[in-house]
Amino acid sequence: MSDAYCTDCKKETELVVDHSAGDTLCSECGLVLESHSIDETSEWRTFANESSNSDPNRVGGPTNPLLADSALTTVIAKTNGSSGDFLSNSLGRWQNRNGNAERGLLQAFKTIATMSDRLGLVGTIKDRANEIFKRLEDQKSTRGRNQDALLAACLYISCRQEDKPRTIKEICSVANGATKKEMGRAKDFIVKTLGLETGHSVEMGAIHAGDFMKRFCSNLGMSHQAVRAAEEAVKKSEEFDIRRSPISIAAVVIYIITQLSDDKKPLKDIAIATGVAEGTIRNSYKDLYPHLQKIAPSWYAKEEDLKNLSSP
Repeated sequence: MSDAYCTDCKKETELVVDHSAGDTLCSECGLVLESHSIDETSEWRTFANESSNSDPNRVGGPTNPLLADSALTTVIAKTNGSSGDFLSNSLGRWQNRNGNAERGLLQAFKTIATMSDRLGLVGTIKDRANEIFKRLEDQKSTRGRNQDALLAACLYISCRQEDKPRTIKEICSVANGATKKEMGRAKDFIVKTLGLETGHSVEMGAIHAGDFMKRFCSNLGMSHQAVRAAEEAVKKSEEFDIRRSPISIAAVVIYIITQLSDDKKPLKDIAIATGVAEGTIRNSYKDLYPHLQKIAPSWYAKEEDLKNLSSP
């Protein structure tokens, strides 16, 4: 109880709160001072073992628009006894039969969430990957195919569409054993299937070398100044017709920038951080070498420094 001013008693009186009705009453005269009040305190209720209060949950899981039942499901329990009631058992079998698809989707979404967490991806990428897989599942296109490769490909396509691309090697590193070849086949299958569904080609989003630069530089522990120089250099490299993949260009630009700094990185470390083979970096270096003076930022490296770089 608490004290408050009662307009009927004309004095401070003790108040009594009726939680069931939401009313606040004067303890002296019974006047209702406030009605239908909102109880803002926690209304936790345990759905675990009734003898303990260790599970402060009063609701189920969050609703998922990709699941038909989502969190609003009803579980049909078995009756007591060995044989049980015929109707209850029949309903239970029907429920299990119809819940297999939902359980399969839930497991797929959990796998995508685990891969996303391991790669440090944002929630929008995970949600889009879930949506892509749900579209495949609705068309019954996933049967008989490598599930791990399909889920990895969904995540790869989602990263591309959200302009946060990851390399195939990065996705495969968290894909439960799916190989690059399997994931590549799964990606082509998804693009073809979704293209037939919508009637037009699936937009994947273009990949640029600059999309990988910050992450690769961070993996190598490069300084802020070196990262800035690498970002400028890779942007200038797009002005030239260098017929290499964006990932290879990013790797060779990092190699050049680190060789121009005091903190030189071995080629082996760059290959590990970027996932590009050492031989590919060397061959890409041959293609970029004629353009070094135009690619390397003038504030970061002087002409003499560029001449001191080893020729390919």
